[in-house]
Amino acid sequence: MRESPRIRRLRTDFKALEKLRDESSIIDFEPTRAPYGNEAEAYVVKFRGRGLWRPDRTADVLLFEQHEVAITLGASYPRMMPDLAWKSPIFHPNISASGVVCLGGYGTHWVPSLNLDELCCMLWDIIRYQNFDVESPYNREAALWAKTQRTYRLPVDERPLRDRIAGLAREVNGHKPPITKAPATVKDPTLDVFFIDGEEVVEAEVIEPGDPDILFIE
Repeated sequence: MRESPRIRRLRTDFKALEKLRDESSIIDFEPTRAPYGNEAEAYVVKFRGRGLWRPDRTADVLLFEQHEVAITLGASYPRMMPDLAWKSPIFHPNISASGVVCLGGYGTHWVPSLNLDELCCMLWDIIRYQNFDVESPYNREAALWAKTQRTYRLPVDERPLRDRIAGLAREVNGHKPPITKAPATVKDPTLDVFFIDGEEVVEAEVIEPGDPDILFIE
C-alpha cells in the first residue's frame, strides 16, 4: 500500500525535529503517536531560554525560562496549519491570555511547505522577543508594554534556536580559518587540521608526514 503524503510529511517532520534537537541546547520535545500508526501527530515542544511573563495582579514583567507549546498536526496537515496552544506563562503581544498564538500572515495564508522545525524557530523568536507585532496584537497590554518599556533589551535571549551550530561556527571562525578537507598529500608537517567531533573542534597536527593517509593526534 502506498503511503499518503501526510504520513510521509509526519515522518519528515519528526526527523527534522530530531536533527534540530541535536543542533540546539534550547529545544526538546515529547511526541504523541497515533493509536493506529507509528508517526507522531502531536508534540509538546519545550524551550529553555529567556522569555517574559507578568504574574497576575502585578505590574512587573519578569524573565521566565521554561516554555511549553502543544502542537497538534490535524487530519488536514500539512495543507492546513497545525493547532498551537501555549501551555506555559508568557507575556507577549501576539499570544493571548488563553494561549492562542498569532503567526501573522501564516495564520491566514498557511504555507504547507513550512516544516515543523522551521515553525519551532518562529516560536522561539516569539518567546525571546525577536519577533513581535504591536500593531495587531492578541494581548493589548503586552503590546503597549513593548512599545514603551525600557527595562529589557530586546531580544531578551540573543541565541538562535540552532545555537550549537552557531556557536561552533563562531569558535572555528574565531580560532582558525574555516574547516576544509585535508589535502590528499600532506607535505607540510606543521599543517593544522580540524575535525568536528560532536560539538567540539579538535586541533590536530601532522607530525609524521611520511604517509599522507595517517594523522597523529596530539
